[in-house]
Amino acid sequence: MKTIKYILQKEFAQIRRNKTMLRMIVMLPLVQMLVLVFAATYDLKNVDIYVVDQDLSDTSRGLINHFEASPFFNIHDASFDLEDGINQLKKEESDFVLVIPPDFERSLVREDEADVQLLINAIDGNKASLIYQYTSNIISAYNKQIIMRWKGLPDFNPPMRVDARDNYWFNPELDYKWYMAPGILSILVTIIGMFLSGMNLVREKEMGTIEQLNVTPIKKWQFIVGKLLPFLVIALLDLAFGLLIARLVFNLPVEGSLVLLFGFGALYLVGVLGLGLFISTVTETQQQVMFVTFFFIMVFVLMGGIFTPVESMPHWAQQLDRLNPIYYFIRIMRMVCLKGSGFSDLLEEFVSLTIIGISFLSLAIWRYRKTS
Repeated sequence: MKTIKYILQKEFAQIRRNKTMLRMIVMLPLVQMLVLVFAATYDLKNVDIYVVDQDLSDTSRGLINHFEASPFFNIHDASFDLEDGINQLKKEESDFVLVIPPDFERSLVREDEADVQLLINAIDGNKASLIYQYTSNIISAYNKQIIMRWKGLPDFNPPMRVDARDNYWFNPELDYKWYMAPGILSILVTIIGMFLSGMNLVREKEMGTIEQLNVTPIKKWQFIVGKLLPFLVIALLDLAFGLLIARLVFNLPVEGSLVLLFGFGALYLVGVLGLGLFISTVTETQQQVMFVTFFFIMVFVLMGGIFTPVESMPHWAQQLDRLNPIYYFIRIMRMVCLKGSGFSDLLEEFVSLTIIGISFLSLAIWRYRKTS
């Protein structure tokens, strides 16, 4: 233990002297939490509509007013010519075109039905689907209002036989930032752990100090553990810093135990740091570490369920995700913070992270070549 203590003293002294690393440790949580949580969202806002109103009736104007009253839509421009709307759509100056035909009100009066046309930019399929759902809800609500007004129902309120009340568990306000903040925090500790630990060991190679360490009686496992522990502490401090920012800025709740959360964080970091150290043992320069680490982080993040549910992925991808540590940690962060899950609820994640951590750490110790 005394040997590891001396290695730790050396590592913390090196980190303290490395101004670039210190700035990265402090600034990375601030930038990620204050920028990415706001930017990485599927909430649909400020959709630009181009209106082609060829009817110019009170009824068509009422439909347009419903869109103007919605917080999700902006009336970008209007015209009588459909070609103008199509050109706006092709230039991507509008997200969709609302086309009201010239006989809109007359058809409603005479035939009790009328058509409207929606031309939606579907390059982004998810955004187009949300636009269609929101638009359908607005048109449906306007249709009910017309029926109630024309049928002479009092106060335009239909008789209600069933009183359905929504109750959203774990995120009552459907705040997307509560969903994203735990995922962004998982990426934060992954980058800190994997990237900095790998760069630190390769920097020893480039400076030549690794040769001085190799001729000492330090055992391989002592060297790797001494390299791992400082960044584990730093990553856990960044996790605490990120949670504080999420609490103060986004009012993110932590319903579960902080001790459990940081315990799982330490277990997760053993695996991530082990992988970073393993990468550094098979590379010779900091550039190589950056490229290889970037590859692993990209794969882990995109398959980790931060943007799309893992359950929506193909079956083979879901099976492959069992080797992805960030998949488990994102689940742990969300379940502990939002649901208040306990250890018994996270037993599968505990077993998986333990196996991954032991495997990656063992690979790093095995691959490190100590020569004297």
